[in-house]
Amino acid sequence: MRTFDPIEIEIFKNTFVSIAEEMGAVLGRTALSPNIKERKDFSCALFNRKGETLAQGSHIPVHLGAMPLSVQAALRAMTFADNDLVLLNDPYHGGTHLPDITCIAPVFIDGRLEFFAANRAHHSDVGGMSPGSMPLATEIFQEGLILPPLKIVSRGRLDDELLRLILANVRTPEERKGDLLAQIAACEKGKQRIREAVRKYGRAKISCYADLIQDYTEAFLRKTIREIPDGDYSFADHLDDDGITEAPVKIAVTIRIRGSRAVVDFRGSSLQVRGGVNANAAVTLSAVLYVFRSLIEEDIPFNTGLMRPIDIIAPPGLIVSAQFPAATAAGNVETSQRIVDVLLGALARAIPDRIPAASSGTMNNIALGGYDPARKRNFAYYETIGGGMGASLDLPGLSGVHTHMTNSLNTPLEALEHYFPFRIRRYALRRGSGGAGRNAGGDGLVREYEFALPADVTILSERRTFAPYGLRGGRPGVPGRNTLITAGRAVRLKSKASFRVEPGDVLRIETPGGGGYGPPPKRKRK
Repeated sequence: MRTFDPIEIEIFKNTFVSIAEEMGAVLGRTALSPNIKERKDFSCALFNRKGETLAQGSHIPVHLGAMPLSVQAALRAMTFADNDLVLLNDPYHGGTHLPDITCIAPVFIDGRLEFFAANRAHHSDVGGMSPGSMPLATEIFQEGLILPPLKIVSRGRLDDELLRLILANVRTPEERKGDLLAQIAACEKGKQRIREAVRKYGRAKISCYADLIQDYTEAFLRKTIREIPDGDYSFADHLDDDGITEAPVKIAVTIRIRGSRAVVDFRGSSLQVRGGVNANAAVTLSAVLYVFRSLIEEDIPFNTGLMRPIDIIAPPGLIVSAQFPAATAAGNVETSQRIVDVLLGALARAIPDRIPAASSGTMNNIALGGYDPARKRNFAYYETIGGGMGASLDLPGLSGVHTHMTNSLNTPLEALEHYFPFRIRRYALRRGSGGAGRNAGGDGLVREYEFALPADVTILSERRTFAPYGLRGGRPGVPGRNTLITAGRAVRLKSKASFRVEPGDVLRIETPGGGGYGPPPKRKRK
């Protein structure tokens, strides 16, 4: 490992991270959709000229580990010029699922390509067979508009024809345009701040520390892996189903620790399936990097240095390494969560005191849309709902929070009801849903939507059959439940469902609690 000045590494670490955070502030403030503006369903990061991550904001884990693959896909697809900007969403060319659109801007210094500023944001509709673009699909073509790496800005000129093509394929073109322009503005802010840093410190020093910061992160991860006893640690868990059949979907992992290296082997997992829970390699990489980064106690930057001590074995065609044209809408949001659960379950056998019980294990995705005659326009909405956090050796789990691969917020009710023709009739903690234990798991949430207009709704959720596991004698969390109240009766819904609602219908989502940790205290007899 190359030597570095510890003071300067802190200066440049915080310089790079602050640029990514400021990009996020611009994107969040200028976007139009509640999903991006209110829920903060976006991520921003900086990359070197090879497309390797050097810094990111404190945004969405499932986005950030996969983003370097997007930048590298763009590098393979085209030659960049100054003031270009590329967008893509194709899961088989660097994306994760179609609603996540990535914008990538090259940063030239003295005529030479040195860096990239990029962001990824979840758009609440990109076309496809159902509003919200999170359908129960059987192939990717049903999920929405597929965008390979394309220049939407070329040498500073916006490609109006490409923009019109995109907007012609979505239900909410004004909102999509506003969100895309916000992403472009965030990239411009990143470019501006990088150039200011170069003027302040010089190109040679900035470029040097852009490389050294990856070595710095790598060194801390190697140290952390060395602290795990050598051995093979295995664990398996299941997705409830794929949304098309009721068959469970297995995800299995063996983590092999040898010195300062880790091999993460997913052989033994199910093959890719018909439904949309397939995760591509980028999503799996994100989950693996998130888990190993979480083991590091020091405050280090998340960058490509994390990849160097880890080998991932996932032959093409598995549920965690799906191949074209598999549907992927839920792979990014649901399968990523289960990958985290099995990785933590395996590590709990190696370092049990450091690993928490399973959290809710689902993002509880709600996508819906219809036509609003009062406003004379279509509406489309997407959100995720928090659940219970798993308990640990030292602490009980938090209640009603987003965990692991999602770092978004719960949508404020006032914003939601301002934008859309429905109201939230109830929003509360789901008391008693956390698993019992010496430390109890956190409780899930109850969220009820009452509709004022007809709408098409899709639910993509998990942990309705297989409960979040407890650890070391702790009890599992209570599984989630989805219910539609229509025509005076309650209809139990599957974990994944697509249906029509009418005015007055109520959709109730009860999210899972987290697992407990340690044996529950024994009750004293009276």
